[in-house]
Amino acid sequence: MSENIINQVFVFLLAGGKGERLYSLTVERAKPAVPFGGKYRVIDFTLSNCINSGFRKIAVATQYKSSSLSRHLALSWAFLSSNLGEYVTDLPPQQRYGEKWYSGTADAIYQNLYFLDREKPKYVMVLSGDHIYKMDYKKMLEFHIEKGADITIGTVIIDKTKSQTFGIMQVDKEYRIIGFREKPKSNPPVMPEDQDKCLASMGIYIFNTNTLIDLLDHDERIETSSHDFGRDIIPYAISTKLRLFAFKFLNDNGSQGYWQDIGTIDAFYESNMDLLSESPKIDIYDKSWPFFTHPRHHPPARFTYGNLNGEKINSLVEDSIVGEGTILKGSTVKHSIIFYDVSIDAGSVVDNSIIFSETRIGRNVKIKRAIIDKLVEIPDNVKIGYDLDFDKKYFYVTPSNIIIIPRSFKFSNITSTRGDLNA
Repeated sequence: MSENIINQVFVFLLAGGKGERLYSLTVERAKPAVPFGGKYRVIDFTLSNCINSGFRKIAVATQYKSSSLSRHLALSWAFLSSNLGEYVTDLPPQQRYGEKWYSGTADAIYQNLYFLDREKPKYVMVLSGDHIYKMDYKKMLEFHIEKGADITIGTVIIDKTKSQTFGIMQVDKEYRIIGFREKPKSNPPVMPEDQDKCLASMGIYIFNTNTLIDLLDHDERIETSSHDFGRDIIPYAISTKLRLFAFKFLNDNGSQGYWQDIGTIDAFYESNMDLLSESPKIDIYDKSWPFFTHPRHHPPARFTYGNLNGEKINSLVEDSIVGEGTILKGSTVKHSIIFYDVSIDAGSVVDNSIIFSETRIGRNVKIKRAIIDKLVEIPDNVKIGYDLDFDKKYFYVTPSNIIIIPRSFKFSNITSTRGDLNA
């Protein structure tokens, strides 16, 4: 694909969701700003896809609890060349059309249409900032142009039994979209070639610019609209004469591409743990498709001997990711992800867990199947994940028994009626 065509693409990245199902990881941060994989933020994956695809004019629409995300964008993504017209810019609600926040995904773009007037792109790509995947968007743009489409929607193939959690496309044999149902509980539209499979929306869209502007102008005049792409814009577009097509997100070998919505704690945990598998579904070590983030200047991770009750103990790391600046002092880490600038003292064991940055773990602490948010100090002898009744008394525990310790949690707030901390 020519550089000229790539330069005609403008990206709106929607990053304003509350992330309520990721509570308590989203108490003080937006969902796209949640740390992931020992180094990154969730939004880094979508932004890196843009950069690696050659799309380098990007506006990020932020809203709820956006200070952490805005700071991350400023620190991480300023390396693009403004002299070449490249940028990632933060777009909080501007209140250009009345005193209101963004009232939906479509409204977030409608309030910032002045960008399109300024840049005059031929195509607009609309993305979400809260998914984990690796995708070359140029392939979708090529499909869009080849089909002569007005709108193209990125889709993944799912089993029809899972349709109730996605927007489902109804397509003809040419993959032209002829219907759309939002989270159907029964009888979802199925693929023409496989009656057991559905095409689920990835929340990825390519619009011809004039088409997008016309649709947003129309939607803004509808008083009953929720101003959402899935609920309002796409169903209306299908009802007109517009040409909508579904793009199947596939790997080079024809298999289904990996795309994960980390909308729940359990999904977030499993996506992180997949990075530790023998063949991860997304390879963060692939030098041909780098994932960018904030370059911190911590020293290398260090594993040293520790001393517990006069006994010299070696550090042990098995099947784990350990971030820079982390120090293990005679402690054990097994099948876990440890972010940067973490210290774990002698005799402590971290097993199948995720430890966010700037956390301090004392001596002889035992942690299993837990997510510890940043800036937590865990005293000596504490056990987490070994007594679920106790854990549920003080922490949020997911249906699959993942324990969440919130940011800056004070263990001094736990009473000692049962010797609680080291029960």
